[in-house]
Amino acid sequence: MVHGTHNAVSDNRNKDIKIYINGEFFKREDAKISVFDSGYLVGDGIWEALRLHQGVLVFLEDHLERLWTSAATVGMSFPFTKDELTQTIWKVLNENNMSDHVHVRIMITRGIKKTPSQDPRLTISGPNIVIIPEYKRASEESKEKGITLFTSTIRRGSPDYLDPRLNCHSKLHEVQALIQAIEAGADEALMLDVNGFVSTCNATNFFVIKKGEVWTSTGQYCMNGITRAKVIEACLKNGIVCHQKDFSLFDVYGADEAFVTGTFGGLTPVTKIDGRRIGEKVYGDMTRKLSGLYHELIEDAIANEK
Repeated sequence: MVHGTHNAVSDNRNKDIKIYINGEFFKREDAKISVFDSGYLVGDGIWEALRLHQGVLVFLEDHLERLWTSAATVGMSFPFTKDELTQTIWKVLNENNMSDHVHVRIMITRGIKKTPSQDPRLTISGPNIVIIPEYKRASEESKEKGITLFTSTIRRGSPDYLDPRLNCHSKLHEVQALIQAIEAGADEALMLDVNGFVSTCNATNFFVIKKGEVWTSTGQYCMNGITRAKVIEACLKNGIVCHQKDFSLFDVYGADEAFVTGTFGGLTPVTKIDGRRIGEKVYGDMTRKLSGLYHELIEDAIANEK
């Protein structure tokens, strides 16, 4: 099995899921979209991922706000409101009789082009919306084992190139970074920003613990992760010092602990970076504490919806 932050416990129910495409439902093997779709042709699309816990779409408003901000950034207009999209998501979940431990992927592209081209004026229909719901529980074995990172030579770009905070389909540079890491024998890639400071990982946000303090990047050169924001919120609520600052690999190699965050895996400890051991334990005490505080925020969100 491939090891990393997206390892999921196998669930046979996923072979029978129904996938939503533009108002219709399709079996997994029949779910298809045109080769003239903007997302396929030029990566012109945006996406969002949600978790369904105990009948509640956790941190839904945060995810919708990020999706609408992404749409505004790329100049994409939605023919639906946030409430209407929420209703559609629930329609998909109800169609699949889902209520817990579900990962929902929402992908929206500009639409179908009449010919292969970057030009958005050649879009003749759309946007196209695809919603994939899957039963996914993060592998606790993978979490307890931790992951290893390799620092890629691929940098996170500046906001005037392709804003790293944008949740878009254009992920090729992150794929390149991950390939470098895999070829170096690591699980995932650590990426620096254009100034050489530590930014993020290829698919998750990065944190270190130093002398009881939590450090993460400024956020200017990384995806504005919802889980990242919730960890920072948990620190503030519980009197834990948390810095969003510039720091380098010099600081990382000497860290007491390191971990990554993501909607799917929550907090996952990092055991090695560039072959260097990080901390004395696989799962550091502060990382485990923060993971617990993050799950408390999830429980609070669920309680507030019921």
